[in-house]
Amino acid sequence: MAELATTARPYARAAFASAGAASQLVDWGVFLGRAAATVQDPQVLPLIGNPRVALSGLVDFLLELATTGKPATAQLAAEQRNFLQLLADNRRLKLLPKIAAQFEVLRSEAERVADVEVISAQALSGEQTKKLQAVLERRLGRTVRLHPQVDQSLIGGAIVRYGDFVVDGSLRGRIERLGAAMAGA
Repeated sequence: MAELATTARPYARAAFASAGAASQLVDWGVFLGRAAATVQDPQVLPLIGNPRVALSGLVDFLLELATTGKPATAQLAAEQRNFLQLLADNRRLKLLPKIAAQFEVLRSEAERVADVEVISAQALSGEQTKKLQAVLERRLGRTVRLHPQVDQSLIGGAIVRYGDFVVDGSLRGRIERLGAAMAGA
């Protein structure tokens, strides 16, 4: 997994640099997200790397699916086509999901947005969500987008994750820490 991420990183940075220079981070993000979803489709996956499929045709096909419904400038469409062609020429189209994910990380950093995962034993109420978001925005110094999940095995409380920042306030986590402390005593 790490090897794929390492291989995808320069492509994500190149796409980010191109998008940033043209102030098209949102357009590129949408494009990469759609392209990543397209290459993961079970009907498209066999086409990638198939010697009977012409690379230029595959690139045109992917570009059409990734840009459907989104009017693009001629320059943006040409840059996106060139990007897909580069990936195809280097046999890296399967990396599009990793590239898209890394692009979004770079974009979030540039836009000072933190995507925070909140795993709780029960669904958070609207008020709890607002309070948690406000606390995290003060703590992290950036706009926070919460991604809530429910995991009833936590028994109670919640786990908050943002990159390396993790707060385990779950009841299950407390019980595990108490057990470890008692075993060590």
